[in-house]
Amino acid sequence: MTDGRSWQGNWKARLYERVRERGYDSLTAFVEARPTASLLALAEELGPDDVAGVQVFSGLVAEAERSHQVTRLVRGQLVRELCSHLPNGWPAVMDDGNRFKVARALAGWYSFTPETHQKRVDRAGDALLANPPPAGWRPLGPDDELLLTLLPDEEA
Repeated sequence: MTDGRSWQGNWKARLYERVRERGYDSLTAFVEARPTASLLALAEELGPDDVAGVQVFSGLVAEAERSHQVTRLVRGQLVRELCSHLPNGWPAVMDDGNRFKVARALAGWYSFTPETHQKRVDRAGDALLANPPPAGWRPLGPDDELLLTLLPDEEA
């Protein structure tokens, strides 16, 4: 990231201009075409010197709220966190190193969860730890079967 240039000017307009330049009509469509990319990678693709990951997420939340798809967004963020911290999938053995990687992924997920969904995410994270998925499990998008079980859609 650069020296704060991402916050200069109308960053929201800049963000959406970059999305449109890449042929997408929404930030959500751009991100869903890259479901395993981290927020940092998405920001760097949109503007390596003047777009921040938190700006990408802010835009995603706004779009998800308008379309009543916040739960889907939250599942998508878990996919990004798991791909970032557990690139080989869920560990077969939960030793100290793997426990730390899982904790980092879940903490990152929780930190990027809108307040309206934090209790559900907390319960889903507890469920993942209490009943770990199969070794190597690596969801590739927000509609993964296990993710839909952990965090089903609630929005109307």
